[in-house]
Amino acid sequence: MATRIVEIAEDGRHLAKERGFLSVKSKGIELGRVPLDDIAAVIANAHGITYSNNLLVALAERCAPLVVCGANFRPAAILWSAEGHHEQAGRMADQATASVPVKKRLWTQLIVAKIESQRATLEAVGAEHEGFFLLARKVRSGDPDNIEAQAARRYWPLLLGRDFRRDRQADGVNAMLNYIYTVLRAGTARAIMAAGLHPSLGLSHRQRGNAFALADDLMEPFRPLADLLVHDLINAGHEGVDPETKPLLARILVTDLSTQDGVSPVGACLSRLALSLARCFAGDQKKLDLPRRALPLEA
Repeated sequence: MATRIVEIAEDGRHLAKERGFLSVKSKGIELGRVPLDDIAAVIANAHGITYSNNLLVALAERCAPLVVCGANFRPAAILWSAEGHHEQAGRMADQATASVPVKKRLWTQLIVAKIESQRATLEAVGAEHEGFFLLARKVRSGDPDNIEAQAARRYWPLLLGRDFRRDRQADGVNAMLNYIYTVLRAGTARAIMAAGLHPSLGLSHRQRGNAFALADDLMEPFRPLADLLVHDLINAGHEGVDPETKPLLARILVTDLSTQDGVSPVGACLSRLALSLARCFAGDQKKLDLPRRALPLEA
């Protein structure tokens, strides 16, 4: 399974396809190469990067998104495959015509799983967590009471302290969260495209300018796992995104979770989730395939 995240963080790099590899060069000198079949996503976070067309085609054929980042590691654009699955046309038709009640039911499953994951993350760090069980039980179809927001208001101070405020424009801890969410979003987008679904047609996230609304939906239950990894890095003395923390944050896609089928990395869990969503849209099943507990096995 493709799990490697390739980040280009230095200016002036040229990326090309070389005999089944992604090759990175600077001024004509090769700096390294990665097997294309191992790549889950490429994150471009520097100036003056150039790409060969053959490389972009090769990434698209493998449903490996190219994520172009703007300021503070926030994704500005994503290149996605035009043909991610042999049943893509039919699955997108099912997705586009899915009824509102079906979308609400599926969104409810995601939010309940997210709140339960928040509870598990708080429990893992020794913070107060009992109230999240009751919050998860309060979620109604489509979450009309916005229990998700209520949980978030309680969650962040308990996890990262009273003074913490989630601010996508801020540095430090917020930048670490931006970075790991970008990796998670890229992995989720890859799973969606490989399942033959359209990433713009979300369940709850429906902003007209959001080309990856569905990725933002499906990654929700996995966000607390990302938060836990950031929390652990903070406790280890890290204060922001740097060459040391980047590979540690990018490991989220290979973090093992417990599932009904045994142990699976997050990347595989996302693939199963996206495929189960396609089946739900087709009317073949009603429940999404989510991990039992969105915590690493060692937690």
